[in-house]
Amino acid sequence: MVKVAFFTNDLKNIDAHFGSGEQFAVYDVGAEGFSLAHVVQTGEERTEGRVEMLQQENIDIMYCIEIGPAAAAKVVNGKIFPIKYKEVVSIETELNKLQTMIATNPPPFIKKILEARG
Repeated sequence: MVKVAFFTNDLKNIDAHFGSGEQFAVYDVGAEGFSLAHVVQTGEERTEGRVEMLQQENIDIMYCIEIGPAAAAKVVNGKIFPIKYKEVVSIETELNKLQTMIATNPPPFIKKILEARG
């Protein structure tokens, strides 16, 4: 299983900026499927607080619509892999892609996460 966070305004799309999104949805994703674990409200937390929140949730991969270079570096230093999109993308589409990758031929960074998780 891989733990994934999606910064989202509507709980359907990756449509929120890392720094200003008010919530992120946490999903467990594996070869057999995926499920929503819960939604975390970010409140007024800034970059360091948001990274800590992701770490507390044991997030492996974080998706958002935009993230600045300094914030992205802090996410990476927190041992979380950030994925940034320039336009709105469906969470379900990304979950299906990730599930297929895990089940068939995961890229090296996902293999490393799966090995670390046991």
